[in-house]
Parts: sequence; C-alpha cells; structure tokens
Amino acid sequence: MKSRKRSHVSLVSLLCRMLFLHACAIGGTMADPVVPAESQPASTAAERPLNDAHCHYVNFVQDTDGMAVLLKTMDESGVRNIVLFGLPLVKKWEAADTKRPTYYNDNDAKVYYYGTTDMILARAVLELPAGQRARVHPMICGFNPTDKNAIDHIRRMIEWYPGLWEGIGEILTRHDDLTRMTSDETGRANHPALNAVYDFAAENDLPVWLHSNVGTVGVEEPIYLDEVRTAVKDHPKTRFVWCHAGHSRNLKIPSLAPRVDELLEVNKNLWVDLSWVIYEDLIAPGGKLDPKWVALVEKYPDRFMIGSDKIGKFATFKTEIRKYDPLLQALSPATAQRVAQDNLWSLLPAKSKHD
Repeated sequence: MKSRKRSHVSLVSLLCRMLFLHACAIGGTMADPVVPAESQPASTAAERPLNDAHCHYVNFVQDTDGMAVLLKTMDESGVRNIVLFGLPLVKKWEAADTKRPTYYNDNDAKVYYYGTTDMILARAVLELPAGQRARVHPMICGFNPTDKNAIDHIRRMIEWYPGLWEGIGEILTRHDDLTRMTSDETGRANHPALNAVYDFAAENDLPVWLHSNVGTVGVEEPIYLDEVRTAVKDHPKTRFVWCHAGHSRNLKIPSLAPRVDELLEVNKNLWVDLSWVIYEDLIAPGGKLDPKWVALVEKYPDRFMIGSDKIGKFATFKTEIRKYDPLLQALSPATAQRVAQDNLWSLLPAKSKHD
C-alpha cells in the first residue's frame, strides 16, 4: 500500500512539473510574471558596481557621520567612486525655536550662505590614505551664486588646496522652499554672478553641478526653463550637470520629459543627474518604471547619471543608491553600464583616476 501511494505522489509531481514547463514554453504567466520595479528580484543589475554622482558630506548644520562611515557604507553598497559636495547653506537656529533644526524645511527659519563648508570637506578628504582619496571627487560649493565675488572664493579654494578640487557645485539656485528661506537675492542659473564661475570652470577643466528648478509649486508650466537653457547655451565650453533634471519636491510639470529631451538634443555640454525625488515622482512612480523616461535615458545613453543625494548622514545611503537597480535592469546592458559608472568619467577632469 505504501509503495503504491508513493508511486501516486511521484506521478502527480511529474505531471505538475510537465504542466509548469509547458507554461514556460508558451510564455504563460507562471514563467514571466509582471514584476513592479520596487520588487524585482536580485540580478546582475542589483550587483552592478556603481559610481555615486551626487552626495553631500555635511547637512544643513554642517554635521556629518564622517568619512570612515561614508567609505564603509560605499563598500557595503557597491559604490566605487563618489562625487562629494559640502552644503553652501546653513539653517539658522533661532531663539524662539526650542528644537534645533537640521534640515531646511524643519521649520520656517531662514538659511544663509556658509563658505567654510568647502574647508570642512577639504580637510576630511586630505586626511584620507591615497587609495581611498582617489575614490572621492570633491567639489567647491561654498559661495553665494548671486554675488559677483563668488569667483574669488573659488579661486581662493584652488589656491589653498591645489590639485584637490574636481568640479564646482552643487550650485543651489531655484530650489522649492529653500529659495524662499534663503536670506538673499533669489539665485538663478543665468544670474550675472555665475558667468565668471562658468567661464572659470571651462578654462580649468572643471564640470559644474547646477540645481535649478524648472518651475514652482502650483504652476504646471516650466516657467524657469529658459534660465537653464540660457546658462548652458551661453557657455558651450562648460560641462553642466543639471541636478534632478530641474525637478523638485511638490513640483508637477507634465512636460518635463520632452523639455529635457529638447535641451539634451541641442546642448552637447549638458548632462542630467537623476538623484533625489525625481526617481520616485517621475521615473518610477508607485514603484513602476515610466517607459518614456526609460526611453529618454536610452536615447541619450552618455548623458545621465545617478546619485544618493545624502546630506551628511549615511544610514540610508544603500537604500538610496540601490533604488536605481530596476532602472538599470530595464536599460540595455551598454546604457546601464554608462549610467551606473562610465558617464561620470566623461565629466571629471582628465587628472581624475578612473576605476
């Protein structure tokens, strides 16, 4: 009786396996389920080494977990190289506030420009052993982009730390609530104060990371797009990285993808950094990749990069930088390799060490 029962179980198992293989052969749903981007299984893309093209060493009060924590987290996240900024603005702790704000929208207090951020970053990088230092690509950002004296700060940093800097930015111009909280004139991509900065960058082989929103909350037209277009067009020898493609928190610009397409088509000196909320809001809303953004990246495989956009604290670094795995998985292998690693090397100065 037991032998006959075992034979019956084996037969049923064999029939189930045959049915499963048949479903696979005809493309049935058992073999090829539709998987949302947020839950795609581990694959080559998930294990792919990355370069982080956008990260801040400090936060809005210039605090940081430190270089040792950052490098350890990079190793755990599969990140080989990192573009590292300070933060050019500090959040004021006003007398009426019982709790210290550490992020710009923690409360309504103003923020102000803080040039020492570059020195904080420089000291941290220069203390690293040579092998680790080669993985970190520091940028100058501690200047007011509406002040014609900004170029003097950049020259001073070059003089004080020769051979260290590999770019300029993140220059913060139009930036949602941060713009309204900044104790100064509103920054814009085509402000006259930045002309000397852009020219200096071109003359010294330094790329520029530029944050410039295309619009404002409540208006669905890209009313500030011309500021970016003008800056990039008027400085054709300057390599620009447009941070977050002009998107920011709570912006709703339905025409953003075709506008980005238009700018990339016309301006060969423009790259796009897909870090921060653009990924969750536009590229993979609800965890599902938007085909038009995937197609846009494929159309310009040499012009897009990814980044964590962490600010001084790195506990969620891995989550932020690996969130792009589904996008990389959806791209062709050659494009994925460029976006994940290679495009950064086309931007950094020739002296930068490639890995």
